[in-house]
Amino acid sequence: MLIDSARITVSAGRGGNGCVSFRREKYVPRGGPDGGDGGRGGDVILRADPRYNTLLHVHHRHHIRAERGRHGEGSNRTGRSGQSVVVPVPPGTVVRDALTGEVIADLVEPGQEVVVARGGRGGRGNARFATSTNQAPRRADPGEAGEERELELELRMIADVGLVGLPNAGKSTLLSVISAARPKVADYPFTTLEPHLGVVRAPDDETRTLVVADIPGLIEGAHEGAGLGHRFLRHVQRCRVLALLVDLSEDDDPGPAVRTVRNEVAAFDPGLAGRPWVLVGTKIDSVPDRETAAAALETLGRELGVPVRTISAATGEGVAGLVYLLMEMAEQRTEPGGE
Repeated sequence: MLIDSARITVSAGRGGNGCVSFRREKYVPRGGPDGGDGGRGGDVILRADPRYNTLLHVHHRHHIRAERGRHGEGSNRTGRSGQSVVVPVPPGTVVRDALTGEVIADLVEPGQEVVVARGGRGGRGNARFATSTNQAPRRADPGEAGEERELELELRMIADVGLVGLPNAGKSTLLSVISAARPKVADYPFTTLEPHLGVVRAPDDETRTLVVADIPGLIEGAHEGAGLGHRFLRHVQRCRVLALLVDLSEDDDPGPAVRTVRNEVAAFDPGLAGRPWVLVGTKIDSVPDRETAAAALETLGRELGVPVRTISAATGEGVAGLVYLLMEMAEQRTEPGGE
């Protein structure tokens, strides 16, 4: 199950209190103050870990607390610092302050981390306050409170290519053909209830790969909450290239379907309107008049100024050519999409 959002509260550890102590040792009169400082509280750290691909492990972990620092002790012994808590999250996680909406970090690279709550400083022991005029201070500072904040975590899948389109446009079937991913495929709308990732390898070069994301079908009004797609549109924001799939067997005029999907993507994030994309006509094997359908798609592609491909995932027709085109387009755009 894909959980791509979570709301958590993080509390760093409180610093330990400083100690009031005086040296008590035989044959050492007036030993003086020897109270140690309190230890520092532990931090709460989020770290991108490629072993995770969902936020399920933190979805029900509402409050995450780091350890507090130990109190200072006599003989000038500083209290032990509290242990920090490292919370693994999938690469592609955006961390926001839940109250202000401010983006604290965008954890994209594996191993990248951010301190989201800093531990409190330990209090000073009375040895710190000894002076020539105050040789026996009985003062020590309490430890400072650690930071506490509420966070919103949002996962945006990291993929080179995003497959978008109306429900039942053939996105899942295409992904299952070109990769080892096995999304659910059935002959009814909204078969895909969550995004799927697949790694595609070039037929003539296994070192040349492409990560493709299958996004659940979009309908008109998706950016406002209609259907299922609005929950997952965030996953196309990191894609270098978008492949818009349209079912040629359903309608003689692909224009309305293409414009609906394009409008929904652009309404969700205007920056996606300028992302490179390719128009893909699917299920060409099921079209009675193939030449007319292909010609209509080519005409639409010229109007929009985008490359066009017609494929059949069932028979494999045109699939290899599409894969090579997507690889070339993704390689030309070296920087990933982002916020």
